[in-house]
This record gives sequence, structure tokens and C-alpha cells, in this order.
Amino acid sequence: MPNGIRVATFDCYGTLVDWEGGLGAFLYDKALRSRADPLVPGRELRERWEEIQFGLIQGEYLPYRKVIAESVRLLCEERGWPYDGADDGKAIVRAIRSWQPFPDTRPALERARAAGLRLVIVSNTDRDIIEHTLRQLEVPFDDVQVAEDVRAYKPAGEVFTRALERIGEPPDSVLHIAFGFKYDIGPAAQAGMRTAWVNRHGEAAASETSPDHEWRDLWGLAELAESEAGA
Repeated sequence: MPNGIRVATFDCYGTLVDWEGGLGAFLYDKALRSRADPLVPGRELRERWEEIQFGLIQGEYLPYRKVIAESVRLLCEERGWPYDGADDGKAIVRAIRSWQPFPDTRPALERARAAGLRLVIVSNTDRDIIEHTLRQLEVPFDDVQVAEDVRAYKPAGEVFTRALERIGEPPDSVLHIAFGFKYDIGPAAQAGMRTAWVNRHGEAAASETSPDHEWRDLWGLAELAESEAGA
């Protein structure tokens, strides 16, 4: 492509798949079943769960199914909710497998692929979970790297280093697309990749790092790919 972007890499959950809605709904349902009083919005529960999870992935590597189960357990402990490790830990894994892509994901990625971009997922998850998500996405990807492959989680720099090795292209010919600064935008920029922030909620930037592109959805990628292919 004339501008040198040959590969688009993606954070999966939150960028391609409605992670925030799925997780918020799962945790709110857990609050209901736990007869929580007072009830708080699913957004508030999700944000606290994310904080707990982020702390866990900074430590020694654990498979993601264990990370998310432990995150739920710790949230339950904080809230005084009952936790059934045999049921609740498995329930969140089942839930993630079935979460759906945003409406723009599949058609936008198909347009980007048709315009000549290679598509690669770089995700903080396990191979078993991502395989189910790929069925939901219904888009062919050229490669998929998960934390299980690297035994490390974003924002660790080695995740992006390994992804670039697998891709086999110079960093500045790779555009990393994500909704989160902490996990993705900053670390990808440090690795020399170009970056695009999918700011679906019109939020203020959470970092001093300025992405190369900012879009409200993935149609921005489709338009970029097609404009460069036709230039």
C-alpha cells in the first residue's frame, strides 16, 4: 500500500468484540444472583474487575482462564458475594466464548482485507477461548497470537516484539488497532508500530501517547485501507 501499511493488528476484546457489554452483563447478573444490596451498574463492576485483572497479569504468568476466574473470586470477596470456584470460574470462560462482535467489525474488516491488508489478532487470552471467538467473528485472519503463545500479557513489550517477529514486516508498516491505551496503544507505539485508537464512546485520551488515528468505529480502518489502495 502506498503509505506503507501492510498489516493491521488488533486487540480483540473491546475492539472487535463487545467486551465491555458482555463483561458488564456477566458481573451484573452475578450481583443479582448474589442478592447484592445496593446494586450498582455493570459498568462500575466491570471497571473494578479490570483493575483487579490488570494487577494479576503483572505477576507470574497464569493461563487466562485462571486469571479471569481469580479476578471474579477477588471481586466477589470484596463485595461479600458467594463464589463457587467450580461454577463461577467456568461460567465466565463460557460467557467470553459466546460474546459477539460489534456490528461494524465483520463488514469493516472484510473491506480492509479486500483492499490488501493482512489481518492479525494480538490478544490477552488463551487459545481455547479465541478459537470460539473466531467463530463469532466470521472473518479470516492471517495470524492469531494469544498470551498463551508468549506466556506474557499486554502491555508487556515482549508481546509486541513476538508479534512483529511472526508478521515479518518493519514495525512502521504495521498498524495496531485497539480501544485501550494502557494495554495496547502506548506499548505498540513504543514497539515502533503505528496506532489507531477505536474510541467508541468519545472519551478523553487516557494517556499522553497520541495515536496516529482515532476512529469512533472500525469503518475508519476500511476507509483508510481503501484510500491507500486507490492512491
